[in-house]
Amino acid sequence: MKKHFPLIVKISLISVYLIFLAGSVVRMTGSGMGCPDWPKCFGYYIPPTSEEQITWQPNTNYNKGMIIVKDDMLFVAENNIKTTNEFNTNNWGKYTKHSYAKFNKYHTWTEYINRLASVLSGFVFLFLIVGASKFWRENKTIPLVAFGAFFLMLFEAWLGKTVVDTNLKPTVITIHMVAGLIIVALLLWLLFIVSGKNQAKVSSDDTPKYNSLFNKLLIASVVFSLIQIAMGTQVRQFIDEQVKLFGFDNKEYSLMEPNFKFYFHRSFTIAIVLVNLGMFYLNQIKNLGYNLVNWILFLIFLETITGILMYYAEFPLGTQATHLLAGAILFGLQFYLWLQSKKTFTN
Repeated sequence: MKKHFPLIVKISLISVYLIFLAGSVVRMTGSGMGCPDWPKCFGYYIPPTSEEQITWQPNTNYNKGMIIVKDDMLFVAENNIKTTNEFNTNNWGKYTKHSYAKFNKYHTWTEYINRLASVLSGFVFLFLIVGASKFWRENKTIPLVAFGAFFLMLFEAWLGKTVVDTNLKPTVITIHMVAGLIIVALLLWLLFIVSGKNQAKVSSDDTPKYNSLFNKLLIASVVFSLIQIAMGTQVRQFIDEQVKLFGFDNKEYSLMEPNFKFYFHRSFTIAIVLVNLGMFYLNQIKNLGYNLVNWILFLIFLETITGILMYYAEFPLGTQATHLLAGAILFGLQFYLWLQSKKTFTN
């Protein structure tokens, strides 16, 4: 399994980014509360496909834990029951974690697919820790980092439940996103370690050169991206609140009278662009040899364009998902570039 471990790390990394993509689609479509409970969905392992399935019906069998909507409220079956012609409150408990009692099959299945992506990633991470354990005698850092990423995935699963139980509380969503980025960083660290073991020796002309100012700008770029993404989740929450007021179809009102967080998020882009342009400039004139800088600049351009489109063109289809995913990939590339720069310095 040691031979294939770098591939397992890459698949793990891809699976995390797929979760980012699925999560961004959930936010983009307003499907965050498509399933009122967790890990089941309305008490089902396979979500309902029609409102009739989760609406109280007479002379119908319900299993314990199934959730129904009645009189704009959520109720949970206390036991396995068969209803009579009248609703018996003794058989049902009110769902008290939140009061969101709407059903939209598209939102429900969008959220469910997001959860499936997380489950599949969980299985991938099991292979990751099994593979990493093979390196215990050779390099203890590898299994320790892998187990750290795995336990963070478990923490993310718990946070996912908390996000639903708190009806998309902004603070919890931000922690959820930042924890995901930390997992990305750990996986990239793993990839960097195991890839270094298999790399062939290259000539000194091909080896990237260390530059103190470049390294400082790089550290700033990583920190700035983390701040920007965290702030972006807060802006997204403001948009969600607007959607609740004006309806999902009225996107022109999504950023009506934006708050300070939005203006900070937008203006902070200038600092990010300047820092990364400085890195690009140094990389060119000093011939440092860091090829990832070009991709970083492209992703910043993509982030800026999608941000402008969302604000001025009323959130065109796919821009939100592209914006979030590009930001997560940008952070990953900057972090991996920092690892390269750090290795260059130590060598």
